[in-house]
Amino acid sequence: MTFEDYQTKASVVVVYTGEGKGKTSASLGLLARALGNRWNVAFIQFIKYWGVSEHIFIRDIQPLFKDQLYFYKGGKGFYDAPSDLSLPHITPEQHQQAAEETYHEALACATSGKFQLVICDEINNAVHDGLLSESHLESLITKRAPNANLCLTGRNFPNKLLPLVDIATDMTKIKHHFDEKFLANKGIDF
Repeated sequence: MTFEDYQTKASVVVVYTGEGKGKTSASLGLLARALGNRWNVAFIQFIKYWGVSEHIFIRDIQPLFKDQLYFYKGGKGFYDAPSDLSLPHITPEQHQQAAEETYHEALACATSGKFQLVICDEINNAVHDGLLSESHLESLITKRAPNANLCLTGRNFPNKLLPLVDIATDMTKIKHHFDEKFLANKGIDF
């Protein structure tokens, strides 16, 4: 088989999942590659509502890319994490409502035909936590526009949906300093 025997696909579905670090970082690499290719990109955030570094980065580069880059932050935080005492208590219903609103935003971007890449950061967590169903995820994959590449990140991507994706990477943790009681480092972990 020679290189000429290979074909390209109109679009692909990429999954970054697993317990290891680097899923969002890998999706940001796709964002950079797609913007460099002059694609329209939508970055849809399902979990992280606080000011993480990627949000600041996207906010700062948005003026450069204007309508080419769309950012939507729709999450209410990690569903099963202890509440931060400085924030009001978020109920399970509020988490679910935020996940559903964010999902509809992602579906609108993926089906619009406007975006060549739609990144749904932490959507797998929303499905695993029961805030969205597996059928939500399946619909997003199958109903996307023919030119819309999709990137789905977060732990616990459902194995039964693997036949619907083109690239799946399991980020496997070998070692992480959190296991030794060290907090996450700004600029590295968030």
